[in-house]
Amino acid sequence: MDDRHQIIEQLNRFAAGLDGKDWELLRGILAEDAYAYSQKGRDAIIGTVRGHIGGCGATQHLLGNHRIEVDGDGARSLTYARVYHEGAGDHVGSFFECLGEYEDHWTRTGDGWRLSYRKFDMRIRMGDFAVLQPG
Repeated sequence: MDDRHQIIEQLNRFAAGLDGKDWELLRGILAEDAYAYSQKGRDAIIGTVRGHIGGCGATQHLLGNHRIEVDGDGARSLTYARVYHEGAGDHVGSFFECLGEYEDHWTRTGDGWRLSYRKFDMRIRMGDFAVLQPG
């Protein structure tokens, strides 16, 4: 599999990890010193993600329009995303949905591509942001 497809597969695995609340899968994709969601390091990043989606119901991260530039052992990907979050607990019946673009930076390691930087440019938001709650 070429670099582009390996990175797309990692993006898909990361989305599945988020939707499955599989924190160990996410840990395996993140570089040790990664920066994402305004946090640095795997544990801090996963803690922030858990704080946002750990207590909501089902989520679905739909990805597309991948643009990937590989430069040696580094790469940058831009990916459109549509992300749906279902309410749980006090927020049953509510939802929060956002559309935007991920900018991700990747580092090639002996174990494959690892996510080293992530930024989400949220362009459209709908629903109740309070659906995102600690779990």
